[in-house]
Amino acid sequence: MDAHYYNVDINWNRDRKGVMCSPELNSPAGSCIEVATPPEFPKGMPDIWSPEHLFTAAVSSCLMTTFLAIAENSRLAFKSFSCSSKGKLEQVDGKFLMTEIILEPVVTIADEADREKALRVLQKSEAACLISNSIKSEVKMIPTIKLG
Repeated sequence: MDAHYYNVDINWNRDRKGVMCSPELNSPAGSCIEVATPPEFPKGMPDIWSPEHLFTAAVSSCLMTTFLAIAENSRLAFKSFSCSSKGKLEQVDGKFLMTEIILEPVVTIADEADREKALRVLQKSEAACLISNSIKSEVKMIPTIKLG
């Protein structure tokens, strides 16, 4: 496969806040989001996506999209997928690092016989996630398989 590039443009507008857009995304919902320094830092802003949120979201959304592909290829019948995630920011040797991402995926299946298969698909998805494989942070997954 050839290399792919994903374009993102960011423009500062005031204080510690800017707008991030991608010229490749043309949806009715818009291709831009506000980003800012998180409130834990000086002059940070609450209620706006931060780089730390986006970093955590990249890992979580990669798990989901990888799961969807592997589940389809494995013919796993599932009713729903959701994932809560938490990124840990800490100071290490004088530098701020995202040291850990905790993923808590929940897969709902209709048939108890699919429980082990669903767990295997989640584990394969975690191992194959290109974002997780591209970062230094430790990624921990705490999966839940529900019958519903």
